[in-house]
Amino acid sequence: MSHTSDKPQVAGLVLAAGGGRRLGGRPKALLEHRGRPLVENAVRVLRAGGCRSVHVVLGAAADEVLRRADLTGCAVSVNPGWEEGMGTSLRVGLASLAAAGGGQDAAVVSLVDQPGIGAAAVARVVAACDSPSALVSAAYDGRRGHPVLFGARRWEAVAERATGDRGARDYLADHEKEIALVECGDVAEAYDIDTPEDLERLE
Repeated sequence: MSHTSDKPQVAGLVLAAGGGRRLGGRPKALLEHRGRPLVENAVRVLRAGGCRSVHVVLGAAADEVLRRADLTGCAVSVNPGWEEGMGTSLRVGLASLAAAGGGQDAAVVSLVDQPGIGAAAVARVVAACDSPSALVSAAYDGRRGHPVLFGARRWEAVAERATGDRGARDYLADHEKEIALVECGDVAEAYDIDTPEDLERLE
């Protein structure tokens, strides 16, 4: 590693481009949680979990999100192809990370619509990162979930496989034996805010 400390330098990446189709077209980044837009919560969680820098990918209503959410200190990218699915946002985010340089060894990828996953889960995933080749995933009762950490040496290959709504799923399936699973079911809940019924989970 290129820096003096032995601890890997880990960045955070929030995928927050979704248009909330099943929520009547309400952009997920702007859903209110604890009185602030959901995207702010996702950024705060990554920082509290040990991510030194945070990159955010916006899409739906990006201008409004930038107006209403405090993303101070974040590297913000807008994905013009967000409607094609999460894969395009992952590619935009990984490109932003690669362009930033700064000796980042890995990135934790989180989804804006999972407020039940807090800093404790992020911290466990970050702690399991041991090199720029790391591949770490939170697990819930042994089943892989988010967040997922990709070592910097994997970013290019992950981006190549990221298409449509599948995000990194194909890459992770191909490299399943290399994934270090970190159990987080005792400190986090991995639900998504996808439907009007799910809105009740927001605080």
